[in-house]
Amino acid sequence: MKINTLLFDLDGTLINTNELIMQSFLHTLETYYPGKYKREDVVPFFGEPLYGSFANIDSEKADELVACYRKHNIEHHDELVEEFETVYETIKTLHEQGYKLGIVTTKAQPVVDMGMKLARLHHFFEVVVTIGDVENAKPHPEPVEKALTLLHAKPEETIMVGDNHHDIVSGQRAGTKTAAVAWTVKGREYLEAYNPDYMLEKMSDLLQIVKE
Repeated sequence: MKINTLLFDLDGTLINTNELIMQSFLHTLETYYPGKYKREDVVPFFGEPLYGSFANIDSEKADELVACYRKHNIEHHDELVEEFETVYETIKTLHEQGYKLGIVTTKAQPVVDMGMKLARLHHFFEVVVTIGDVENAKPHPEPVEKALTLLHAKPEETIMVGDNHHDIVSGQRAGTKTAAVAWTVKGREYLEAYNPDYMLEKMSDLLQIVKE
C-alpha cells in the first residue's frame, strides 16, 4: 500500500523545543520545589500532557504549575526554539509532491501556532490536532484517528512520525505505519523498544521511504 499521508508530532520531531521544555519545567519546579528536581528528572515528562505531568507531582497545585510553566514557555519560546536539520526542506518537498500532511500534538493551540510560524511550517499542514481537540491524548489512538478523519486518509496509507513512545503507540493503535526519530531526547534505543516501522536518522529519510 503506497503512502499518501504523513502525520507528525511537533515538539522534538519537527521543531527542537527540547531546551525550551526543559527550562520551562525546571523554572516551574524550582519555583515551587527548590532544589528538588534536576534535568534528568524532567526527561520522563517529555511527550506527556502537561496537566498530567504536574498532577502526578501535586494534584492540588496542577493548574497553578501549568500556568507557571506556560508563562515561562511563551516568554522564552522564540529565544530557545531551534530547527532540526532537513525538516523544513523535507516538509516543503512533501507538500509540493501532494502528500496529505497533519500534525498531532499534546500542546495547546496558541503555542503550536508560535512554533509552526517560527519554523516557517504553518502553511504546509492541512490539519493540526492539539490537546484541546480530543478527549484522550496520545498514546490513545484518538488524536491520530481524528487527523485521519479530517484528512480523509486511510491508516494503512499513513505514517505517524514522532520522537516519543506516545507517538509510536498512538499510530500503531490507529493502524498506521510509524517512524521514530533518532534525535529523540530519550535516545533511539528507547524508541526502538516500541518497534516502529522506520527509524529516521534525519527527516529527509522520509523522502525515500514514501517512494518504496
